[in-house]
Amino acid sequence: MKFYFAPMEGITGYVFRNAHHACFPSVDRYYTPFISPNQNRPMSPKEKRDVLPENNRNIPLIPQILTNNAAQFLQAAKVLADMGYEEVNLNLGCPSATVVTKGKGAGFLGEKQKLRAFLDEVYEQTPIPVSLKTRLGMRDPMEIVELLELFHPYPVKEWILHARIREDYYKYEPRLDTFEIAAKESPFPLCYNGDIFSVADYERICQRFPRIQSVMLGRGLMANPALVRQIQGGSPCTKEEFLSFHNRICHGYEEIMSGDRNVLFKMKELWAYWENLFTGEEKRIKKIRKANSLAEYDAAVSILLEQADFASDIKKS
Repeated sequence: MKFYFAPMEGITGYVFRNAHHACFPSVDRYYTPFISPNQNRPMSPKEKRDVLPENNRNIPLIPQILTNNAAQFLQAAKVLADMGYEEVNLNLGCPSATVVTKGKGAGFLGEKQKLRAFLDEVYEQTPIPVSLKTRLGMRDPMEIVELLELFHPYPVKEWILHARIREDYYKYEPRLDTFEIAAKESPFPLCYNGDIFSVADYERICQRFPRIQSVMLGRGLMANPALVRQIQGGSPCTKEEFLSFHNRICHGYEEIMSGDRNVLFKMKELWAYWENLFTGEEKRIKKIRKANSLAEYDAAVSILLEQADFASDIKKS
């Protein structure tokens, strides 16, 4: 089984990836937060920094592109191919309203004719293989039948399928009965994505879908950075490992950002996931969130790690 780290906008950039891969080197592939090309440029300076090979040394990385314009997709793919990448991923799954209203991400799934024309051009001219990341559909999970028919003619490198529709966002249970249609009928390698928060979750998916050869984890791996290692039979994350992981990320942001405020914003965002590692420590975590300087933040983190119990099993929040 291969294990992929899902792209999470604003979170899983190269600073985070470098820290995670150094501390928990069990993930087979990381996917970048989406690159959004436009008529003026194939990627922004920030997006380019995130995919520069020198910022991702020894990290197995697949860049992801979000667009509904084939020419812009191909421009970005060429830049990435010239950097040495051997695969790009097309985002057809993002449920964000600001993305969907522009007919991108999961919104593109609702425009089947336009999507077909887009894929015709992309797969005819792409300089490197293209994989897909989608949902089951926009509004109806049975759209998966149409998507199977739509994707069938193309040389899709891999299909990463989140077992929800766009209207679900990240709520409710994954629609496993509908995912099973794709698991049985997909002519391409199929990767399962959706709500793997524990070893038991992973085992249920493997038992239900024995043909699946890869899984993508996002929120579960954010909450428990050692989850893949545990799935593979290894040990849970220790407090010492977490501290090393935390410090690598924090120091990485300090090196590229000016001022405490920007670094604190990035670090505090991560605690929405990490708080699950500490049981009954709401007051100490609140002090972390209220810190107004890095010195205050570091002190609050130190106190938490010195005095708190550390959870080895992460529950879904």
